[in-house]
Amino acid sequence: MTGSKIKDSAGYRIFTIFNYLFLTFIAVVTLYPIYYVVMASFSNADALSLHSGILIRPLAPYSLEAYKRVFQNALIMSGYKNTIIILLAGLCFNLVLTAVGAYFLSLKDVMFRNVIAVLILFTMYFSGGTVPVYLNIKSLNLMNSLWSLILPAAINTYNLLIMRSAFAAVPDSLVEAARLDGATHFKILKDVMIPLCKATLAVMVLYYGVAHWNAWFNASLYLQTADKFPLQLILRNLLIDNSTSGMTGVMDADDAVRFAEMIKYALIVVSSAPIIILYPFLQRFFTKGVMIGAVKG
Repeated sequence: MTGSKIKDSAGYRIFTIFNYLFLTFIAVVTLYPIYYVVMASFSNADALSLHSGILIRPLAPYSLEAYKRVFQNALIMSGYKNTIIILLAGLCFNLVLTAVGAYFLSLKDVMFRNVIAVLILFTMYFSGGTVPVYLNIKSLNLMNSLWSLILPAAINTYNLLIMRSAFAAVPDSLVEAARLDGATHFKILKDVMIPLCKATLAVMVLYYGVAHWNAWFNASLYLQTADKFPLQLILRNLLIDNSTSGMTGVMDADDAVRFAEMIKYALIVVSSAPIIILYPFLQRFFTKGVMIGAVKG
């Protein structure tokens, strides 16, 4: 009865309405810049240069020319290829090594488990820094290789702890039953742990995938040839250095400047769209997977 009275009170209704309005405002403020970039990328360059204020729809006459120029650029396509290679290979290493490490840390009868866990946790707060990592990559002959972006980022300590907590939440009776049936550790991991922790595994895919997709700093340190650059580094160079002139074609100076803005908007859409499209399919696992890691172990 008390809970019902609270929900029916005027103060509770006002508070609920305020929350909805406030969160709607935050959503609009957050999403509008993305919406503006998408609408601007399909707009006419001359009309957009004269437009000011809020943009509700693409400015006519609509155009796909910016996207055509983007996809005709050889660096953009090689960047997409390199990013997909890094993403797929990196995710394989990330998921396998993180799952194996988390399973080891979730076992209760392993010698020195706590000491090893503390040493792993130590790396989450303290690292050697950029220069030692660079020298390490160089000594391993990984310079100017895509492996320099995959192997050093194979395991993230925070993600490892989330996965460890998810595995620790699996009932011991299931593990013991599998052992009585003669299952090895790898079989328990494959047939018991991973199927019961799919939500957390989906969160790992999202965390690692976004990190690989957005990474550009390490690539700028370890890669020297442009044909090995990932998409985000190419995008960074084009936007920061304002070097889209190669995609504007034969135009006078004013038209080239206006069209360069259109190309920048198209570049942002092309580089962001895959992650934005993928996220809704993983979002339903996101809260459950993170909460497992937050409240257990």
